[in-house]
Amino acid sequence: MSHLNRNVKGLLGTKLGMTQVWDENGKVVPVTVIEVAPNVVTQIRTAEVDGYSAVQIAAGQIDPRKVNQPTAGHFAKAGVTPRRHLTEVRTADAADYSLGQELTIDGTFEAGQKIDVVGTSKGKGFAGVMKRHNFSGVSASHGAHRNHRKPGSIGGAATPGRVFKGQRMAGRMGGERVTVQNLTVHAVDAEKGLILIKGAVPGARGRLVFVRNAVKGA
Repeated sequence: MSHLNRNVKGLLGTKLGMTQVWDENGKVVPVTVIEVAPNVVTQIRTAEVDGYSAVQIAAGQIDPRKVNQPTAGHFAKAGVTPRRHLTEVRTADAADYSLGQELTIDGTFEAGQKIDVVGTSKGKGFAGVMKRHNFSGVSASHGAHRNHRKPGSIGGAATPGRVFKGQRMAGRMGGERVTVQNLTVHAVDAEKGLILIKGAVPGARGRLVFVRNAVKGA
């Protein structure tokens, strides 16, 4: 079943960091803490007008003076103050939402629920093949002459006479959109606007993340 035909619920939040808590069996559980301020609905897309069904949500405060006129008009049409971050959630029940509607974690997520988290991974800069692609490298002794961390051969000679596309080499690592699927919500604190998620979530502390119900179910 395609996730485009499902009712997908998601919210924008901020990764605060990791800690550990104890479950009802006294076992330590590593959790990531996500702060989710109320999100607002800024646009509703329909199959008749846009060709697909989706909801655009926004979060994060921003000084109205920093918003250009087209964007300010977009928020004014929805009847909300300008927000810093926007995202679009494709969902089959988009018609059930209304412009300006506030979305909170209360009623959206609950303990034990399976979720997906989308974030931007930490940037590692220009990395070599051992760090970037888990190459083994060359032995540290037995006549290895400064080959310890080199990539080795990158192709043939006259045949094929070129380097194949996709050849794993050194280059920029990290700073990419990453989705971690089927994580478990350990606890929800609706009063403080916090979600405790079992395990790690992509990105550095203070970075934007998108939390949604798991598209692969279970």
